[in-house]
Amino acid sequence: MTGLLVAGTTSDAGKSLVTAGICRWLARQGFRVAPFKAQNMSNNSMVCPDGAEIGRAQWLQARAAGIEPEAALNPVLLKPGGDRRSHVVVLGRPHGTLEAGEWATGRAGLAEVAFDTLAGLRKRFDIVVCEGAGSPAEINLRAGDYVNMGLARRFDLPVVVVGDIDRGGVLAAMFGTLALLDAEDRALIAGWIVNKFRGDLNLLRPGLDELTRRTDRPVLGVLPWLDRVWIDSEDSLATAGWRRGGPASGRPLRVAAVRFPRASNATDLDALAAEPGVAVTMTADPDTVSDADIVVLPGSRATVADLAWLRDRGLADAVLARAAAGRPVLGICGGYQMLAGAIHDGVESGAGLVAGLGLLPATVVFGHAKSLATPRTSWRGHEVAAYEIHHGRVAVDASAEPFLDGCRAGAIWGTTWHGTLENDGFRRAWLTEAARQAGVEWAPTPGAPGFGQLREAMLDRLADAIADHLDTETLLQLILHPRET
Repeated sequence: MTGLLVAGTTSDAGKSLVTAGICRWLARQGFRVAPFKAQNMSNNSMVCPDGAEIGRAQWLQARAAGIEPEAALNPVLLKPGGDRRSHVVVLGRPHGTLEAGEWATGRAGLAEVAFDTLAGLRKRFDIVVCEGAGSPAEINLRAGDYVNMGLARRFDLPVVVVGDIDRGGVLAAMFGTLALLDAEDRALIAGWIVNKFRGDLNLLRPGLDELTRRTDRPVLGVLPWLDRVWIDSEDSLATAGWRRGGPASGRPLRVAAVRFPRASNATDLDALAAEPGVAVTMTADPDTVSDADIVVLPGSRATVADLAWLRDRGLADAVLARAAAGRPVLGICGGYQMLAGAIHDGVESGAGLVAGLGLLPATVVFGHAKSLATPRTSWRGHEVAAYEIHHGRVAVDASAEPFLDGCRAGAIWGTTWHGTLENDGFRRAWLTEAARQAGVEWAPTPGAPGFGQLREAMLDRLADAIADHLDTETLLQLILHPRET
């Protein structure tokens, strides 16, 4: 019944990455370990085997820990529907909405759910590695906080703070984090972890020594910049980990994914970006959409609003021109809904009847009930496992050619399902056909590792980095016997 809180000097400092690495490292030592994030704010989510919806990062951390993902790993998930409104998921199920002005009063009940859930996990696992959110020094949000120092205080958790040195100013950010905390919170800060370092460690060492002297907290280690490592990000538009999956003969197959303002589950594109010979770009440029071999319209948390944005930016015209020329477009979930003839939305946007792009023979109707499922099927002899998270339901004309749960019309493809491209056989078969439609010679690279293999290798590399670059003896002592360190 021990644990740790991994906090960060900023968002995207590497908390999710470090938490995943620690979970796998601890699992290697024989501990029964679980990840936990009291509250996630993200439109990148995943459906667990029990039908619960949690953040993608916690789903991946569960994989790192070797346990089945479940609602308890992320009891509160906020899915932004705009700048001031979030849809709330509690213990994996829809729980209404929360406006920005309601935040101060609305989170009290959410805090108790999170506290009760962590208490339950601590009874079931040897160690729970908690991930914070944003920065623990957001003192404007400290009253009622239950994901950073509020969680640490409630459960007397030691806190390690991760800082991204690649951004610059990491030493000042660490010192400033400690300085802004009150005495009770400050007492729980146990050490620092520098992340994403590249260079000569000897040049950094004097600064680390001075940080230790001034804060009276040790630097537990310096993690190097790890190439070919990504994490299922909380940020739908975070694509820094994308890279070509390896060398391939000829020019790469160019995929342009539209960067919707309210994109969700853009992690669908990770498997494409990891495929050898495929180059994926997120874009809001009509010329890039016109020029690409394949275009993907990914998921959206606000289908009607993002469709209007698509039209305003001239991107809709580029997509329509592609369709007229028989060049491939794939719509996933919200992107699929935009390709339909009509959208009836009195729920998400309240806009009523809205014309879609009219490229697929389908109609979309939004309902209050959310669909959460983990469907399985096959396509041209290839097994396909997927997951679905949506309010809009697509009715396809009986005459349409089926494609997974959706349909296709020539080079225009649509499906509600997320995660289909993580299935290696399906992904490569579909890419081969789409490349043919684009007039591009492309074929899968023989012997290339599958996406699941790449993900497991990434988790192992994270754990190796923890073992090789952190003071793991002190870290384990901190976790198991925090009052003795």
